[in-house]
Amino acid sequence: MASLLPNHASLKFTHHPHPLALAPHAPYPRTTLPSLCYASTPPCTLHPLLFNGHLQTLWTATPAADIPIHYKRHVFTASDPSFAGSFAVDFVTPAPAPAPAPAFPTDATLPPRTTPYTPAEYEALGSEDDDAPMAIVLHGLSGGSHEAYVRAALAPLVAAGWAACVVDARGCAGSALTTGVLYNARATWDVRQVVGWCRARWPQRELFGLGFSLGANILVNYLGEEGERCVLKAAVVCSNPWNLEVGSLALQRTWVGREVYSRAMGTSMKKLFEKHVEQIAKNPRVDVEKVRGVTYLHEFDRELQGPTWGYPTEGAYYRDASSSDSLLAVRVPLFAIHAEDDPIAVKEGVPYEEFKQTPYAVLCTTSLGGHLGWFESGGTRWFTKPISQFLIKIATEVDKVERPKGPTWNSAESVDKDKYAPSFIPMRRRLQLHFDP
Repeated sequence: MASLLPNHASLKFTHHPHPLALAPHAPYPRTTLPSLCYASTPPCTLHPLLFNGHLQTLWTATPAADIPIHYKRHVFTASDPSFAGSFAVDFVTPAPAPAPAPAFPTDATLPPRTTPYTPAEYEALGSEDDDAPMAIVLHGLSGGSHEAYVRAALAPLVAAGWAACVVDARGCAGSALTTGVLYNARATWDVRQVVGWCRARWPQRELFGLGFSLGANILVNYLGEEGERCVLKAAVVCSNPWNLEVGSLALQRTWVGREVYSRAMGTSMKKLFEKHVEQIAKNPRVDVEKVRGVTYLHEFDRELQGPTWGYPTEGAYYRDASSSDSLLAVRVPLFAIHAEDDPIAVKEGVPYEEFKQTPYAVLCTTSLGGHLGWFESGGTRWFTKPISQFLIKIATEVDKVERPKGPTWNSAESVDKDKYAPSFIPMRRRLQLHFDP
């Protein structure tokens, strides 16, 4: 009944019929992945004046309440020659003690409350015996660690004693672009390097993934690529576009989608392009004037992402980089949160049927919320609650994941071994990268 009120969102959970069992830490009871997601998700009551997805989404552009998350930045050199260059990672740190301004030199090119690690600080970073759980975060399109939605999600985790870092997409959040190639929606190399680095640096820590919007798409692609090898204990994704081609066509279909959202995202990417145009112009595949002439996001992807990565069209890029199929290759517990009235990551792109085919993932959809919105009265954001509660519960209460029971889409039990069984490989990708050593 509450969902009949305009600001009370209804909740719906979609998952496999045979729940993934989770072995508990003592003294917690045995549970399943869907049960843990249910227990982590409070009722969703949003601001009464922000009663649809457009209002919730547009409100993200208004000044947000200050959430004082502080970072120290380290710039990594890429270890995979397939995606050479460097990228920045911002590590959450305690707030510095008050001191005269000269004691804390700032870099005007970096976001607020972000300063670079000194070599000595970086070498002293953490201890091998540190067992605090750690969130590794991926932000949305052209964003960074400074985004209000990132800081809002991190605040309750940090308050609970968690460590965290944000992998800034190349060229974003004041980071330098050191090659002629921007990131894209399936560029998983940097997060893979950071996860491996964190595992080696802190072998006692449990690691968790958290992705927003485009970063959610990248995270699911990473989880699918890693499969059984994945060292993350669990992950959460929020407002994932899932099927990029469906989302792009939906934006182009309406005036609001095209002239408000696609134009705004195209403008933000053009600003990022202009900031790094000197470096990007060195890429012989890029026609700078064509990129400067675009208006909408799909045009930007057509003129920059396509040529840069070797895709003939933006549609080919979207189909190859979408994470909807990657979901079927994920082998760690995954909790996905999505608003059905999201005007950017549209409902048509959400892989509802795929969620029913994998026991490793649960989808929670709300009838209201917009794109990375979910604003409540008072300015707080509802999505921070299921994110933090799920991660804290799975870190505190769950020891390990048990092998799924019952047939799944690709299990031996789901086919007759005496008959021909076709094979679907969810991570089969069209793009192949080649480099000259």
